[in-house]
Amino acid sequence: MTTCHASSSTVGASAVRDLSRSRHGTASTLVIAAMLVSACGGGTGGASDTALVTPAVPAASPGAVPSAPFVQKSNLVYVGAFRVPQGSSDQTTFNYGGTALAYNPANNSLFMTGHDQQQLTAEIRIPALANTSNVNNLATASILQSFRDPTEGKIESINRNDPNAKKIGGHLVYNGKLYVSAFAYYDGDGTQSASHFVRPLSLSTSGQVQGPFKVGSQYAGFVSGYMTTIPQEWRAHFGGPALTGNCCIAIAGIQSNGPAVSVFDPENVGRLSPVPATPVLGYPYGNILGPGETVTNSIYNMSTVIRGVVFPSGSRSVLFFGRIGIGRYCYGGGDECGDPADPYKGTHAYPYVYQVWAYDANDLLAVKNGSKLQHQVQPYAIWNFNLPFESNGTHFIGGVAYDEASRNLYVSQQCEDDNCAPIIHAFKINI
Repeated sequence: MTTCHASSSTVGASAVRDLSRSRHGTASTLVIAAMLVSACGGGTGGASDTALVTPAVPAASPGAVPSAPFVQKSNLVYVGAFRVPQGSSDQTTFNYGGTALAYNPANNSLFMTGHDQQQLTAEIRIPALANTSNVNNLATASILQSFRDPTEGKIESINRNDPNAKKIGGHLVYNGKLYVSAFAYYDGDGTQSASHFVRPLSLSTSGQVQGPFKVGSQYAGFVSGYMTTIPQEWRAHFGGPALTGNCCIAIAGIQSNGPAVSVFDPENVGRLSPVPATPVLGYPYGNILGPGETVTNSIYNMSTVIRGVVFPSGSRSVLFFGRIGIGRYCYGGGDECGDPADPYKGTHAYPYVYQVWAYDANDLLAVKNGSKLQHQVQPYAIWNFNLPFESNGTHFIGGVAYDEASRNLYVSQQCEDDNCAPIIHAFKINI
């Protein structure tokens, strides 16, 4: 993870941390020299001030809470993987990217963000999956929609006058539209307020991007990343059809120090301002997840990066995917901290592992209903998992996406293919 001081560069594959209530990070081997030029750059702009008057549609009255099982580690069965196209330039590649995944059931495809410095989105068709230890035996996805800026230049407006980088945090396909979230990579002044956009699913359609819009009443860093839908059987209980959240990004004093999600209705993006959202999980500074951000532990620390969430239908589990360092915490260079995976100055806790944080949906409902505070909720289980081709010791997950029909969960394993391209893996959630 790259240190992002005022005069240095940053990359979206990392989360920056500093112990004086901000986060400074190290640039891992995921992010090599090609990603370190001007990644903290950015322009100025402003959030949309469009007048929005369309009222929200009231949620149906809930009945009894669904009776459903927990998802456990044994329920995630590895299916296989595929490669992504290499591209011919930084503007046409997933190299140094592979973040913010969203599944599109209409095309059996994924929307995904490409090269970290470009923050462009493309749609790829999912090919046949292969369960193999030889990367050359994997099929390669085809491009359905070529790389474009899904915000049409409006991403800078999420944080007026902030010169640092802006990143695509998530995509969500919902009711025929594409929803996009974005975050300020190093919001030292804590001034980001807007985060969400809505646009047509066609990336080539121009002039119809709306946003950015503020979602909820919390600081934008609690909602500006991953998104997923809520299963039909839970929607009336939660009062909405989707979750949006984020975790572990720069400036710990204003971010969630553990996974955060809020309930929202994507169709209110572009209709109401701010977009109503109900926090159901989050860990403000001072109420972090785990025993301490610099304490050696496997729950949460300054090396944690969480990039995706799914709420599988037929379950009562909300699953967050990311990585954590399980070794001794250290701030400094990789050599100083004994971290062969990450040579750069910043936070270290080598070795790193892929990890799932599993939460009980009923605990999140308790927050929504007012009987618990969002930081009082704890995971019912935490587990590590392995992926083929683990040559990159940083273990960054770029994002996850869920196909409810096939029950396939897609996971982006960053920087594991040629030229630091991601490999996309699939697990079937058997419950």
